[in-house]
Amino acid sequence: MRLISQVLITNDMDGTIEALESAVTTERIVKIREGEKAFSVEDAKLAIEKAYMASEETTVIILAAKVFTPLVQNKLLKVIEEPPPKKEFIFITPSKATILGTIRSRLPVTVLKEEKQETLLGLDMQHLNLAAVYEFIQLHKRTDAKGMKLLVENIAKEAIRSQHYDLDEKTLILFSNAFVALDVGSPSQFVLTTLLLKLLARKKR
Repeated sequence: MRLISQVLITNDMDGTIEALESAVTTERIVKIREGEKAFSVEDAKLAIEKAYMASEETTVIILAAKVFTPLVQNKLLKVIEEPPPKKEFIFITPSKATILGTIRSRLPVTVLKEEKQETLLGLDMQHLNLAAVYEFIQLHKRTDAKGMKLLVENIAKEAIRSQHYDLDEKTLILFSNAFVALDVGSPSQFVLTTLLLKLLARKKR
């Protein structure tokens, strides 16, 4: 695994970080890792601070989180576009859907293959309609926040695969907002309902 600026899409964030660390020769690794929470503005400020610290060896700054909000990504954009000498940035996150096009256009994106099979979503994203949305919401009305985050990830992946949605910045923000809402304790059913109805409105006609 190469220690260059890139975006790595994987559910195994810890395993990926270990693989990157094992690839170190002379580089210095800086890790900023969030668990279930979104990557925060404070995390972004720390990453930028580390980027501008002078060092003789190459510093690889690993940014790992379930979700990177548009606000955070825009804050990091300048240092990604014009990185200080001997600085590399590696994003690690489970879903490409939450990474803005402005970041994806500047860094190579690699989806890491994993043996773990994805949970079947049980929602036909190609033929999504109000009836299907209502049925799906009723099925998951007692799903907790952790389980709902997994659902949101899978909805994002299936929406991308289906190619039936306008996946512009507005759509990506829907997924980021869903993760943030779950982090701050919003009811899971409300988050799912809001996401699916707004996503339905982004479906290509």
